[in-house]
Amino acid sequence: MGTFIYDGAMIEFDDRLLTHLQIVIMQKFRRQESFAMSWLDALAIGDGRSSIWLTPTTPLYFKFAGSRTPAIDATWLGVLGESANSSRGLVVVDEHGRPARAEGAHRKP
Repeated sequence: MGTFIYDGAMIEFDDRLLTHLQIVIMQKFRRQESFAMSWLDALAIGDGRSSIWLTPTTPLYFKFAGSRTPAIDATWLGVLGESANSSRGLVVVDEHGRPARAEGAHRKP
């Protein structure tokens, strides 16, 4: 389980999903673009959803549980990239296009 850290919040996603998110986010930042990102919350914290605003100056940290880079799915990257470019922003979905749920979330102590 990988961890995405944003403004003291630690959001956990599967390593493969997190790898695809990292690629899409870095592509947007290279173009100096800001955007929203949203996902379904982990069931442990409720059945809601969360959203954040990301800018190229936002300090982010991606921590992967595994040492190997997962296989990259170009179609999945395309779906995530199109979402990131939409007015809704990057909606986190699994490789089948279904809304993806964070595995966990908490604030840094």
